[in-house]
Amino acid sequence: MKSIKELFVIGLGPSSSHTMGPQKAALIFKKNHPNATSFQAVLYGSLAATGKGHLTDKVIVEVFKPKQVEIVWEPDITLPLHPNAIKFEAFNTVSKLSSQQVFYSVGGGAIIEDGKKEETAPLYTENNMKEVLDYLEKTGKKFWEYVYDHEGKEFEEYLLSIWETMKASIERGLENEMVLPGDLHLARKASSFFVKSQNISGPIRHRNQIFAYALAVAEENASGGRIVTAPTCGSAGVLPAVVYHLSKTYDFSENRILKALATAGLIGNLVKKNASISGAEVGCQGEIGTACSMASGAAAQLMGGTPAQVEYAAEMGMEHHLGLTCDPVGGLVQIPCIERNAMAATRAIDCAAYSLLSDGKHSISFDEVVETMGQTGRDLMSSYRETSRGGLARFHALNLGHQTQ
Repeated sequence: MKSIKELFVIGLGPSSSHTMGPQKAALIFKKNHPNATSFQAVLYGSLAATGKGHLTDKVIVEVFKPKQVEIVWEPDITLPLHPNAIKFEAFNTVSKLSSQQVFYSVGGGAIIEDGKKEETAPLYTENNMKEVLDYLEKTGKKFWEYVYDHEGKEFEEYLLSIWETMKASIERGLENEMVLPGDLHLARKASSFFVKSQNISGPIRHRNQIFAYALAVAEENASGGRIVTAPTCGSAGVLPAVVYHLSKTYDFSENRILKALATAGLIGNLVKKNASISGAEVGCQGEIGTACSMASGAAAQLMGGTPAQVEYAAEMGMEHHLGLTCDPVGGLVQIPCIERNAMAATRAIDCAAYSLLSDGKHSISFDEVVETMGQTGRDLMSSYRETSRGGLARFHALNLGHQTQ
């Protein structure tokens, strides 16, 4: 596995795979072709199907300014390595093609250059949860210690910047009340949810606050705000909402919060390694399901759980999102994405509580549910994997008399 620094990435929404990834690829291609007079970007598969709603074209045009770039949309063509593919072409002074390169945006803002071998060596020697648990049993260490041992001395400082960004996105989101950009004209709800929660007592108040925190981040993401991929932009509200709520409720120290984030990052890394966190590849189970799994494990650790209980919580967080489709209405990261962040955050708390009542023993392992998620995602029809051609997106478009992209 690679560093968790490649999972927790600070950037601008609304999409890690459709905005952050293409932006990164465009910057690389532009740097490699400083003398080109113009460019063309051909978007394939999911990048083309939902690219306009995800602002893919806008971020590419912005990168190549002031030089001209033509955007070509090919939603019906899928390249072999991943559904999110983009081909950049550079042209010289006589308008002749001088170079081209294909990139794949594989989720969480990560990209792969076609034909380029992996340059960075794996940071972690263990490849699945069982191997990690075996290591913990032999050494007596916790998940966060395992992560710190592998990531190095500066990792705690990196996590602090991640936590500060997460908190800031929640606090901004609770204040902002403007309508979200896009044709859906969707009103923000985080602020009103939070205000209403202040007038309620008991468990309902806590649940409503978690809703508000998750909505705050998800709405910030949908408006192109600064967030942390956890593991993606579209699922960025789940983990911050859970950890922020627990830190406020139980006054956990910053040190304990950072340790919980380290464990959450490890869980997300294991999913990324052994399945996928890309909605275009495996549906929303890979995004919201992974985010819930990460938050469940983090919450269980914060509440004093053993490694076995943390693993159980993480397993449940994924298990109960199996089969979740990715069908963004209008290609926007808004419906059902924003609401799903709120629902997954409360489910993460429930998974942690359930695991803490147990001894950590259970029938289905984390590794088994991750493998199942990957296979389920590959079995899903492409219309249910971030193309806006099926599910809620198609139903909504037909009701409005629109055609899907």
